[in-house]
Amino acid sequence: MIDFAEHNAQSTQTSLRLQQFVDFYNALSANNLNHLSHLYHQDVVFVDPVHQIKGLQGLRNYFEHAYERLNSCHFTPVQQAGTVEHGFISWRMSLSHPAINKGELFEVEGCSQLRWHQDGRIIYHRDYYDLTDMVYRHIPLLGWLTAKVKQKMAQD
Repeated sequence: MIDFAEHNAQSTQTSLRLQQFVDFYNALSANNLNHLSHLYHQDVVFVDPVHQIKGLQGLRNYFEHAYERLNSCHFTPVQQAGTVEHGFISWRMSLSHPAINKGELFEVEGCSQLRWHQDGRIIYHRDYYDLTDMVYRHIPLLGWLTAKVKQKMAQD
């Protein structure tokens, strides 16, 4: 038998954790990376299409590099689901970086898979997004080449 009160409490806790995650990232900057330990466990594993990072210090180093020239970055949640231990959230990221798209704002859609440690901090974080959509299409020669490959694949 399903205990609806317990299910609703777990659902509320998951929703709060996912909202905290989005709020954290929307406030994140090169100036407040010391707050990473509020969200992430010391032994966090972070994976995205380019990196696999183990440990909080490695994650901090990654963000120091990523945010040093970032003009702006904002996440809009699209859908979410989860349990007390795991969460999934799809998002739309609006991003401006001087090395991509001539510094103009652009959007990338993606999804984050999260797993929380028993202390409530994130122990596993994996981002899924199309690296082509984020970077390659904004580099003139690679963008053209990537578009041609996609066209060819769609025809086959």
